[in-house]
Amino acid sequence: MGLFDKVRGAKEAEAKLTKEEAFAAVSLAAIAADGVITEEEANGLVISLIRMKMFRGYNGNQMNAVLSKDINIIKKEGLNALIGKAKESLPQDLCETAFAVATDLALADGEIANEEKEILQKIQVALGVPEDKAVNIIEVMLVKNKG
Repeated sequence: MGLFDKVRGAKEAEAKLTKEEAFAAVSLAAIAADGVITEEEANGLVISLIRMKMFRGYNGNQMNAVLSKDINIIKKEGLNALIGKAKESLPQDLCETAFAVATDLALADGEIANEEKEILQKIQVALGVPEDKAVNIIEVMLVKNKG
């Protein structure tokens, strides 16, 4: 392996997301869709993630590293690239769960902006969440976040 192969291999490994980074990326994309991540949205994201089995045992530094990697992808390549990378790394059995968490976070304030609607639709299609299942998830999250 030559010097340039080593560098290219390191860059490719850096670009690929872990399943945790991919899961967080889906929710991050949903709350970043309108171009602003409020403190309330960021806190909601972290709280949602740390309550999950896959993030149990994560400390603040580890969670920060996960989110920082995802944020850097948004800054450098945009939301669509982040969703694409998440799709590549997220196990199929977590796709509906990731869509549900993203939908919950997008609806947490009781309203949904057009940008959030559009990004949730992109996430649904990218992750292969069946339309009827996505509609059920949205209906439940609307009820959950009503009060």
